[in-house]
Amino acid sequence: MEFFKPGVVFDFMRLRHFLIPITFLMSVASIVGIFCPGLNYGIDFAGGTEVQVAFRGAVTSSELRSTIEQLGYETPDVVAVAGQANEYIIRVKDVSALTPEQRQRITRAAHAGLETGGNEIEAIHISPGGDKITVDFTGAADPEQIQRVLTGAGVRVIRVTPFGRAGEYRYEAQLSGVAQELVSRLAQRLGDRGPQEPRRIEWVGPRAGAQLRIAAIKAVLYAIAFIMIYVAFRFDLRYAPGGVVALLHDSVITVGVFVLLQKEFNITIVAAILTIAGYSIMDTIVVYDRIRENMGRYRDKSLYELINISTSQTLSRTIITSGVTLLSFSAFFIWGTSTIKDMSFALLVGIVIGTYSSIYIAAPITEWMDRRFFSKTKARARSARQRQRAEA
Repeated sequence: MEFFKPGVVFDFMRLRHFLIPITFLMSVASIVGIFCPGLNYGIDFAGGTEVQVAFRGAVTSSELRSTIEQLGYETPDVVAVAGQANEYIIRVKDVSALTPEQRQRITRAAHAGLETGGNEIEAIHISPGGDKITVDFTGAADPEQIQRVLTGAGVRVIRVTPFGRAGEYRYEAQLSGVAQELVSRLAQRLGDRGPQEPRRIEWVGPRAGAQLRIAAIKAVLYAIAFIMIYVAFRFDLRYAPGGVVALLHDSVITVGVFVLLQKEFNITIVAAILTIAGYSIMDTIVVYDRIRENMGRYRDKSLYELINISTSQTLSRTIITSGVTLLSFSAFFIWGTSTIKDMSFALLVGIVIGTYSSIYIAAPITEWMDRRFFSKTKARARSARQRQRAEA
């Protein structure tokens, strides 16, 4: 399908001196925004607790958020589950229901109250989320006694069960963690409209969140590096910088939009950015491939003219591909769940930015590289050929 008559050539390169400075300023603003005011990290990166729970009666997200703040949780995030009445995803920054002082008190109480009759404690492990305590003994212990001692240390114990392989005297105490504590306090505050049993509970510690952030940055950088190597071998060294700058531009601008709107940035959005990088380089390679074909077809034309010709020839294909992709992701953005909506939004932004960068970032940089570094080499080679012919 062709939207334009064959042979029509648009002067895309004419706008490069106007658009590139604007794009540069937007990229700088996005980079500055990453540090100030910063990204709105989700639990994946910042750490915290997330619980999905349905309520027995009608409750609004604003009322629920206000109630959670009154209970002492700072800046909670409350998101309604699409298609489910009175069901919400609640995120709080608290990871553990136990303070460092409580952890020390539990350890002291366990050694004082459970080491009796020669049965000693070999190890005590309290989970980072504060929802489990594992105690290793040298011999068999009484689960009821463990529950009494831990309850006396000021924690809410749900149950104590033997845990481990045969011959091991390991017991696990299930505690009321942040999520259970939050749900319990909401039930007391809201009464008949209170929450049911949580459908899903997740938590991530701050250290794990920091490791995930570093891993995500490395993943994006590795992807860009390997794409640069591929483009350099697939085409020519002059093409690689334009493709890499375009990829960096797409990633930075997409992140900048999330900073501007303060939308949650999590591991799913990183996956979307990697998808955007793949889509963008595919679009760029289509233009590059047509430029290379036209170099052999129009030997008398400059690279400036070849870029305009090649981009015009692939314009219908770009419109169809980008349009169909945008249409499909729009459906996810309109009717998807909250997580899918955020990922779809990132992909929608990335596809638009990626299409733009293929025309106004990658191609102009390639033309500049050719004019700056390769034109002199071509001129010298042409002069050498002419001298050889003259001498012959």
